[in-house]
Amino acid sequence: MINEIKTIQLAEALSEKYLEYAMSTIVSRSLPDVRDGLKPVHRRLLFAMRALRLAPQSGFKKSARVVGDVIGKYHPHGDTAVYDSMVRLAQDFSVRFPLVDGQGNFGNVDGDSPAAMRYTEARLTEIAIKLMEGLDEDAVDFVPTYDGEHNEPSVMPGCFPNLLANGAMGIAVGMATNIPPHNVDEVCAALLYLIKHKEATTKQLTKYIKGPDFPTGGIVCENHDTISRIYEEGKGAIKLRCKWEKEELGRGAYQIAITEIPYQVQKSRLIEKTAELINNGKLNTVADIRDESDENVRIIIEPKSRIIEAEKLMAQLLQNTDFEIKFNYNMNALDSKGVPRVMPLREFLQEFIDHQQVVLVRRSKYKLDKIEHRLEILNGLLIAYLNLDEIINIIRNNDEPKPLLMDRFSLSDVQAEAILNMKLRQLRKLEENEILENKKMLEAERDHLKEILDSEELQLQTVATDIEETKVKFGKKTKVGKRKTKIDNEAETLSYNEADFVVREPLSIIISEKGWIKALKGHVDLTQDFAFKDGDKLGFAIHSNSAHKLLIFADNGRFYTIDPAKLPRGRGFGEPINLMIELKTAKIVQIFDYNDKTDEEKEILLASKSGNGFKTPIAETIASTKNGKTVMGLKTGDTPVVAKIIEKDDDLIAITGNNRMLLIFDINELPTLGKGKGVILQKYKEKKTHLSDVISFKSLEGFSWASGSKTYSVKPADVEMWKNNRAKVGKMVPYGFPKNNKF
Repeated sequence: MINEIKTIQLAEALSEKYLEYAMSTIVSRSLPDVRDGLKPVHRRLLFAMRALRLAPQSGFKKSARVVGDVIGKYHPHGDTAVYDSMVRLAQDFSVRFPLVDGQGNFGNVDGDSPAAMRYTEARLTEIAIKLMEGLDEDAVDFVPTYDGEHNEPSVMPGCFPNLLANGAMGIAVGMATNIPPHNVDEVCAALLYLIKHKEATTKQLTKYIKGPDFPTGGIVCENHDTISRIYEEGKGAIKLRCKWEKEELGRGAYQIAITEIPYQVQKSRLIEKTAELINNGKLNTVADIRDESDENVRIIIEPKSRIIEAEKLMAQLLQNTDFEIKFNYNMNALDSKGVPRVMPLREFLQEFIDHQQVVLVRRSKYKLDKIEHRLEILNGLLIAYLNLDEIINIIRNNDEPKPLLMDRFSLSDVQAEAILNMKLRQLRKLEENEILENKKMLEAERDHLKEILDSEELQLQTVATDIEETKVKFGKKTKVGKRKTKIDNEAETLSYNEADFVVREPLSIIISEKGWIKALKGHVDLTQDFAFKDGDKLGFAIHSNSAHKLLIFADNGRFYTIDPAKLPRGRGFGEPINLMIELKTAKIVQIFDYNDKTDEEKEILLASKSGNGFKTPIAETIASTKNGKTVMGLKTGDTPVVAKIIEKDDDLIAITGNNRMLLIFDINELPTLGKGKGVILQKYKEKKTHLSDVISFKSLEGFSWASGSKTYSVKPADVEMWKNNRAKVGKMVPYGFPKNNKF
């Protein structure tokens, strides 16, 4: 035994075993076969139900019985996984054409779980029967089950384009699939066109397949070129929107009724999330949402005011909720050789046609063999009819009549066996005309089958006839085949301006030293004592408005933007500012109130500890994401010190460092940048010297400061004493200048 031990590298063993696991997951669990659109668990479910004779005309059987047969004979996995797969095949809101007819609680669009398998019952649908048509006629290969005790089909033979009709979802190892359901009438029309026009392009085929057809309806808002490109590449995304209508209530009042929601969106969760947004003030156009659904979806949206346009309200709702989603295509499936790959629409259709042609040939050969066998027997029966008395005599007088019959009448073994197996009563009832009639019919059918087998063109014509029958049986004129999803190639993008919905009211914004933020109604006294948590105190306070923006400049050089209308209100402690912006460990340097109607032309003076600085337009500091917008570039160890609004007509800059040197220079020497580290404002000779403060002021007014109880100033006439070019050292600060070197 010791000689059988092999030494291999761990990395090699892991790589080999992981690859085996990955391929097993891809092929045997997660990806559908392009020919029948089924994963192994679905195929085994349908085959087990067929074996249980659960046809649409028969009675239902307990789901637990079906699941038991599946896991006992075909699928060596957990019963929960099998039952979940079975439930999905029965849900008319999950699959476009259900393959299982369920009786009992099989879940609902709200996301409620189905009843346990011991309570529900199931049987096959007509479509499932169609999908398995030909299993008894050697149409496909059968393979041994996991324990070798039974056989199961490797693929279903039926002429129903299940993969495109019902779509598929799955996550494997390193790959996934997400194929939407389609209208079977359109798929059949495209198949028929491709049979007649072998060189047809995907773009030509999309004239028949307009787009997906989801079981929950909705509206696809994409143009034809976009949809064609997705089907050509096998990947892409489409916009799927709910179906809604405005209902007039009289006297100018109205409500919005949503009757179809996007595919795979849970209704109850959707309503719950929307209600949360309404309560948080993030949907400021909506007063209330309620569910009036029965077997049909009906969600009512009440506007806050009758003057709000329904289109504007829906624009805000669609942008902030899952009433509009992006459905991502990933048309990945196993091809006829078992290779997983992303395929364009044309290949999906061609693979199905090729499969149906193979199935037709195999079924025709099977039928031909049966007919040849029957004709051989009929020829023998005809001989028996013509020589009935002699045959009866041979059978009566001989213990082994078979070889005598074969020798006397030149019968084959099959013919002799058929005659001997017939009862005497049947022998006496043989009629020549009946035998000849049956023989004639079978010979005609045999000739037709031979023609099919000898002609590829006739094979394709027969496949086209079968597809046409599927189109008629499950097409748009039937209840199940009627298109549910509207394709709107010219759908307009609903847009709105947030400012149109904001209630303009004065606010006072309070930020604590530890980063808690809140808004108080009105412009309150900012010097009063505000309530903070223990150990916390006031950091920043500013008057603002619900229609303005709050700009926050942090010591990481970034500007962050907050909507004051969305800040928590009241006298409490507020909320951590990190919930609204990605400030993380950065400290706030300054905050600004920005009114886009009056402040757009203003500039902010930015300066860092190293003595660099510049002007930047306040309008360019607005950030569109929670991560903020980098405006000031900083070297390692440097940090912003000053961020101040430059008032109109300010023409001079005054700067001082911790060396108590004051420099005044013309504001035009300061560049205006959208982003950067700026230029040197003041020169520092010693390493420990750094910038303390910067201001802008008017040369005709000078500037002043308070120190203790006294007020000092640099008058316009004295400005020249400290005035020089930018990046100079400057001169000693004037008498009375604060010891902290701040203006």
